[in-house]
Amino acid sequence: MAVLDVLNNEYGNDGVSAADLQTGEPLDGLILTLLSQNTNDRNRDMAYKALRAKYPAWSEVASLDQPEIASLIRPAGLGDTKSARMLLVLKKIRADFGGYSLGAMRRWEPGDVREYLSNLPGIGPKTAACVMVFDLGMPAFPVDTHVARLSRRFGWVPDKTPPEKIQLFLEGVVPPERCGGGHLDMIWHGRAVCHARRPDCDACAVSGLCAFNKGV
Repeated sequence: MAVLDVLNNEYGNDGVSAADLQTGEPLDGLILTLLSQNTNDRNRDMAYKALRAKYPAWSEVASLDQPEIASLIRPAGLGDTKSARMLLVLKKIRADFGGYSLGAMRRWEPGDVREYLSNLPGIGPKTAACVMVFDLGMPAFPVDTHVARLSRRFGWVPDKTPPEKIQLFLEGVVPPERCGGGHLDMIWHGRAVCHARRPDCDACAVSGLCAFNKGV
């Protein structure tokens, strides 16, 4: 896509390899991404740090009562819902993997990883894709609010296309090796230029390729 070429010239994330994107234990990334649902990065990180500071092992977290987890992760919002899902996820992973780690998934096929993660309680396509890209080094194109907004404005999908269908579209047209970098480039552009309310089209490097700027 020409737009991704221009965005990469601006932000340079295509040079980030799948291995570079990996953050460590995939279960850590899964829980972190679960906490990120319907909140911002700052609140997510506050909740995650509070939880891990008091209970550094997932086996400890799994033994807690749901209200205590909800209290610790309150900064992320939806504490009751997220804590209940967290306990269910930890229980399921312990049963399936014999411990609290998803490291074995690095030997799985990407399709099998996506299917397993997407069937965990409260884990949708975006969360599964985030874990695949950032924790397992596998090709996927997570669609957050920025990626969804830009995809619609660029004219790649109709205005009312839901995020899960945008993700299917992007993963179908973007080369696997460009998914992680393209995802990051679009997020950075959404934060810096293509704002939700007042996009700075005059400062946009892709304005000439954008349906929104052309009034299409």
